[in-house]
Amino acid sequence: MTHRHRPSAGFTLIEAIMVIVITGIVAGIVAVFITKPVQGYVDSVRRAELTDQADVALRRMTRDLRLALPNSLRTVTNGFEFIMTKSGGRYRDAADGSTGGIPLSFTSSGSTTFDVLGPLPAMNGGDRIVVYNLGEGYTPADAYTGLNVATISGTGAITANPVSLTGNPFAAQAPPLPSPSARFQVVDQSDLVVRYVCDGHTLRRFSGCTLATPSACAGTGALLAGAAAGEPTATCTIDYTSAATGRNGLLYIQLILAQSGESVTLFQQIHVDNSP
Repeated sequence: MTHRHRPSAGFTLIEAIMVIVITGIVAGIVAVFITKPVQGYVDSVRRAELTDQADVALRRMTRDLRLALPNSLRTVTNGFEFIMTKSGGRYRDAADGSTGGIPLSFTSSGSTTFDVLGPLPAMNGGDRIVVYNLGEGYTPADAYTGLNVATISGTGAITANPVSLTGNPFAAQAPPLPSPSARFQVVDQSDLVVRYVCDGHTLRRFSGCTLATPSACAGTGALLAGAAAGEPTATCTIDYTSAATGRNGLLYIQLILAQSGESVTLFQQIHVDNSP
């Protein structure tokens, strides 16, 4: 009878221990080689997310500023603000020689209706119309003072001439300042002033601010970049320069987002049309 030799239990245990030890050594060696690539991947993902967040915020600013009321952009502490328009058109002007229709009066405070030339722009009762805004330093033509801003009367969409106003502030200007091209802009009643504020931790967009006190905005604003608590953090450098002719301006924005000891910096120069 043939007897097979069976390995002892001690030999099996030693073999298992050796396998575990060898596996641990191999795992340690592999970990050394893959740690850096994995860390690099995590870092690249974080940088990409920061860059994307900053890029989206700057694009949002650029898109909003295309609708800025001419000469309404101004810098504030840690940010800037402007009056946002939603449409515009041309009013009938008494100086154009027309004998029909109702012109917008710049002399009679009791005249509160006027005709729009061409298709009516999008506007509703309660919206504001602004004529020939020249900005700060030109009090009769500074929309923040309200002297060149009138409120459309009624409710709902305005679909036909004449357009009625709750009052005629243009007749109270001294001197009267009609638009040379008989243009007006429409400002939405619920979104008069838009303000962007970068407080060193977050970049936020505030809307629904009032003309008289733009800093009194409702709510905490929409978070565009940074984090309400923790990281990433957002810091900004903002500068605005108007051309000597006053017909255009250039807004410079540097946005820095930082997280886990790293930061990304994006620059944006935004052209602002100030032709009233």
